[in-house]
Amino acid sequence: MPEDAARGVLVGHEGSDDAAIVQLSAGGSSAAVMTVDVITPLVDDPETFGAIAACNALSDVYAMGGTPRFALNLVFFPDDQLPLSVLEDILRGGQRVCAEAGVAVVGGHSVRDPELKFGLSVTGEVATADVLANDRARAGQALVLSKALGTGVITTAHKRGLTRAGELDAAVASMTRLNHQALVRARAHGVTACTDVTGFGLLGHLRNILVSSGLRATIDVASLPLLPGALAHAEADRVPGGSRKNLEFLEREGAVRWRGAERRALTLLAADAQTSGGLLLCVDPARAGALVEQLRADGHAAARVGRLESPSVDAPAGVTTLAF
Repeated sequence: MPEDAARGVLVGHEGSDDAAIVQLSAGGSSAAVMTVDVITPLVDDPETFGAIAACNALSDVYAMGGTPRFALNLVFFPDDQLPLSVLEDILRGGQRVCAEAGVAVVGGHSVRDPELKFGLSVTGEVATADVLANDRARAGQALVLSKALGTGVITTAHKRGLTRAGELDAAVASMTRLNHQALVRARAHGVTACTDVTGFGLLGHLRNILVSSGLRATIDVASLPLLPGALAHAEADRVPGGSRKNLEFLEREGAVRWRGAERRALTLLAADAQTSGGLLLCVDPARAGALVEQLRADGHAAARVGRLESPSVDAPAGVTTLAF
């Protein structure tokens, strides 16, 4: 028996999964899901920032197929620069999202820091038979994305004072929407593997699935759901540094290819660093349409965006082809 398994570690860091899964009692049918996530402010309003940060942290538990149960606040706060009322607003926003998710905030830790940051350490639970780890995708499955892309470019444009009416509101609405209902729909349609699209972008998080499951993928770029204004801002080069680094890494690793006439702005959006993004779901192609339909009926900007394929000599495991 592998050493990690003997210690009760069902999912560790090897597959670059969204959270760890550990079994607390030998032979039990359920396990604990453990994750931590901290971010810097994306918006000016402290309560909204707290809500986004909490939603972002809870998402990792949903991405593993689990239910978040308990959370600890993690606060890094410049109390010599900002009044404590700002911190109170941040915590209120986080608490509101946790209450919506049925999560009890049971404590936390604070550090004086010149740069404001906030996040959560989250513990959840999952039935061992229901784990949606990165190594459980299958060739032939469809890829369904539950939220629109573009939070990185929208918030970058906002910081430069260049967003139009409604664009930031749409991004905030997406970032503060829990992925709980998307997971419920995924379960009903037999999804076997899942990741949430966050800092590494769609292409980066998809690559983790591909490497872990030994597959390649094709993304239909025209099908990617985008937030209002995202394409225009990407075309105007309002792209965060993290998104550029995501794409540079993938290109350096030979993990992305193109078919057809590339539009660079769309490629950058496929690599755009997201905060509290959607779930990327691996599902039987015969059930993908119904899954997308139900997600849209729930108010998600969902779309079938591609497919998983067996590796070949020309396209080995871990490679994504962007079809334009």
